[in-house]
Amino acid sequence: MPADPHRPEPPGPGREPARGLAGLFDGRRDDDTGPVVRVGQPPVPPRPGVPTPPPVTPPPVSGPATVGLRWDAEDEQPEGDPAEVPEGDGAEPPLTAMPDALGAEATGEPPVDNPSGAPRATGRAGRDMASAVGVGLGLGGVVIATLLIWRPAFLLVLTLAVLISIVELTGALERGGHRPPRTPVLVGAVAMVALAWTRGPSGLVVAFLLTVFAVLLWRLGDGPVGYLRDASAAAFVAFYVPLLAGFAVLLLAPDDGTARVLAFIATVVCSDVGGFAAGVLFGKHPMAPTVSPKKSWEGLAGSVAACVLIGVLLVTLTFHGPWWGGALFGVAIALTATLGDLGESLIKRDLGIKDMGDLLPGHGGLMDRMDSLLPSAVVAYLLLSVVAPV
Repeated sequence: MPADPHRPEPPGPGREPARGLAGLFDGRRDDDTGPVVRVGQPPVPPRPGVPTPPPVTPPPVSGPATVGLRWDAEDEQPEGDPAEVPEGDGAEPPLTAMPDALGAEATGEPPVDNPSGAPRATGRAGRDMASAVGVGLGLGGVVIATLLIWRPAFLLVLTLAVLISIVELTGALERGGHRPPRTPVLVGAVAMVALAWTRGPSGLVVAFLLTVFAVLLWRLGDGPVGYLRDASAAAFVAFYVPLLAGFAVLLLAPDDGTARVLAFIATVVCSDVGGFAAGVLFGKHPMAPTVSPKKSWEGLAGSVAACVLIGVLLVTLTFHGPWWGGALFGVAIALTATLGDLGESLIKRDLGIKDMGDLLPGHGGLMDRMDSLLPSAVVAYLLLSVVAPV
């Protein structure tokens, strides 16, 4: 007679053990070394003669304790076949880590400032000063010589610098995932320099617009995927390098164009030198630590002071303008040169690179020296047109 499902089972030893599916879970296993403890029952002492396994204690950790993933975990990979190491071990640094002084804090690796991978010997300012000074003097000598001997020769030097800078900038954008068409920008750069020299501001603007139109047409040949991204990047390069450099050509066009270009370049150089000296000696408060960790407010003050001094001297003695015009010129050049440097640093941080190139020892690429000159050329042309009109 089947058991009544509504009748409670007798308590005590007369109660049958509960069974699971197909009698698999009957409260014991074939390899049991002790009784099964169910929820709600008191602990059962171990059987006599069965040894109790010792507690497992973790091995001592040498060195500082870490929390979470470590970006230097590749130094502590387990021995054996590399294919057996599981993925996601935390050995790869984050994509936003920069291979410089700022990124080294995140990656734990030494800064690398040249494509060959060997860190250069740098001073307190983060540069190889011997190479930087030598290269800077050489470039300055070439510029001064071309301006004083034959003005059109400066156009050749400027055009060559613009073309090299375009190649460096487009190459950096390609490493960052963009594909800007380079050929129409290079051709348009030559046209901008030529038309700025022969036709003035209107010729420069027309050449820039034609360059952007040529970029849009040229990029059609590669299909629709990434069209807006690549065309926008090329238009940005055309604006950033040859269009802004065209204002240096406009400075050169008047009869006293040699003096105007020299005044513009000398003021930018004073901004760099004054900011460098003040930053190394007194720099304590970072201006933009996430963009350029070495720039400080004390360095900016040094740039402004040096530019105001040279600006007043140049405007009053060379162009016979008012002293306040020279002071305004100096302050504006100091600000635009600093902003130009920070702007290029921001682009490099976004692309994940240290320098635009390695053409100039101690400086990086040529574009790394053009960054402060390009926006300053626009401000120099506009302000000198007001305080020292032709």
